[in-house]
Amino acid sequence: MFDYPVFNSDGEKVLCRADGKNSEMLMDISVYKLKKGQEKTFFSENKEFAVLLTEGKVRFLAENVDEVAERSDVFSDLPFCVQISKDFTLKVEALENSEIIVASTLNDKTFPCVVYRKKDIICSVSCEGRWENTAVRDVNTVFDYDNAPFSNLVVGEVLARQGRWWSYIPHYHPQPEVYYYKFAREEGFGACFIGDEAHTIKDGSVGCFPGGKTHVQVTAPGYPMYCCWIIRHLDGDPWLKTRIVDERYAWLEK
Repeated sequence: MFDYPVFNSDGEKVLCRADGKNSEMLMDISVYKLKKGQEKTFFSENKEFAVLLTEGKVRFLAENVDEVAERSDVFSDLPFCVQISKDFTLKVEALENSEIIVASTLNDKTFPCVVYRKKDIICSVSCEGRWENTAVRDVNTVFDYDNAPFSNLVVGEVLARQGRWWSYIPHYHPQPEVYYYKFAREEGFGACFIGDEAHTIKDGSVGCFPGGKTHVQVTAPGYPMYCCWIIRHLDGDPWLKTRIVDERYAWLEK
């Protein structure tokens, strides 16, 4: 459920595969390092794709879409994402050395290509003022059921402020979720609790949370933490900001 994947010789880091590694996530998720001039093409006859830019400058090409997106880094700049349905092709051209996160999953619906520009990102602050501000965090929601009911995915980001807990209180939901973590400095660290097990969070690590497993994390002072979070809706049971708190800690909500 918690892993420290590395980039292969092709510049791909596999986080999960619906038919392989962490299959209970029901998604294919990879991180790609693209060198300037490199191209990647995404297409499936039965899966949708979401491609999120984390840093660099790329050109997105799809039917009726020709967009150049640039992002300095995940800590000071907002995301840019493009989503396609099955039977559509998306090409990504790296105009500079860049990094993208690509998630796909089965979806029998067909929908037009969707572009989520920086102005479309829903930015909010969570848990501000609670528990002496020890769990405050900044949330960038790219899309969820509210603005993309046609999708089987939810994509967002969290910026955890230094020394803070987040995804707090320990909670779970029936839908599987994947967290991909980044730090601005290589030695940055934190801790992730899945159920009662603790795991050290490092730059580039991944947490895969099956439905029904509680999860919560904390980052060290001096080390703000970035996380891309991706949820897979279940058939007939979409994630509607679903959050079931571990009953042992329910008193904290009072």
